[in-house]
Amino acid sequence: MLMCLLSFFNKCTYIIALLVLLYNGAVKKVFLMIVMKLLEKLGDLSLYYINQIGRMGIFLVLVCINIVKPPYYKIAYVTRQIYLIGSLSIFVIFFTGVFTGMVLGLQGYNTLRKFGAEGFLGSAVALSLIRELGPVLTALMVTGRAGSAICAEIGIMRNSEQIDALECMAIDPHNYIMAPRFIAAIVSMPLLTALFDVVGIFGGYLIGVVLLGANEGAYFQSMYKNVEYSDVSMGFIKSICFGLLVVWICSAKGYFVHLDRKGGFGAEGVSRATTNAVVMSSVTVLVFDYFITSILL
Repeated sequence: MLMCLLSFFNKCTYIIALLVLLYNGAVKKVFLMIVMKLLEKLGDLSLYYINQIGRMGIFLVLVCINIVKPPYYKIAYVTRQIYLIGSLSIFVIFFTGVFTGMVLGLQGYNTLRKFGAEGFLGSAVALSLIRELGPVLTALMVTGRAGSAICAEIGIMRNSEQIDALECMAIDPHNYIMAPRFIAAIVSMPLLTALFDVVGIFGGYLIGVVLLGANEGAYFQSMYKNVEYSDVSMGFIKSICFGLLVVWICSAKGYFVHLDRKGGFGAEGVSRATTNAVVMSSVTVLVFDYFITSILL
């Protein structure tokens, strides 16, 4: 009887050990399958974004070539895009600049007063606006107002086969559609940034001098002494770079809307491309702001 019980327990032990081995093997297989799926997903995403970056790079090169290559675009197209990108953004830029300068004046005065340095309020406001806030906030405002419109317009042209019709008539869309927008961005962004800086300095003057009682002469004198040509040139270079980035990303997103992996046709595809264009442009502006600043300082 004892021998039978021992034999039974031994068999049970073997069966349990076999089940444990099978279970461990199944767990390993499931784990390996999960890892493989994750690697496949990662590889798929990597290839997609590499293709997207390459596609957008080729798009930028073709547009730059067509800017200087005949047949030249009509001046009427460029002036219309300057109106759409620049003139229609003046209202937004004006109010954004005024209230940004007012916030800088309020915060700067309360901070500098602790150190008895209220006389440097003008230089603090001017340098903050000219170097950083002017170009960056102008680019973000233009992205939201004009960049989204550019992406949606070109995306609808792509989905309604207007771009295909231009190609059938031997008209290069990079020359006819994209080049005027790039030229308009190069012209408009520095002017909008300059407007932002001027009204921002005026907003800081309203709060710091008129409302809080800082010395008017010290406000403008500190600005005159501390703002240098390198500061103005930094803001100018940033405004041009940001304008090109915004119009490049928004135009490319609309132009390649039909290649969206989630489906780019119809209103949903255009809305998704527009959202992605605004988000990508805003993030890219902030990233490039750091790199341009680190190079120019």
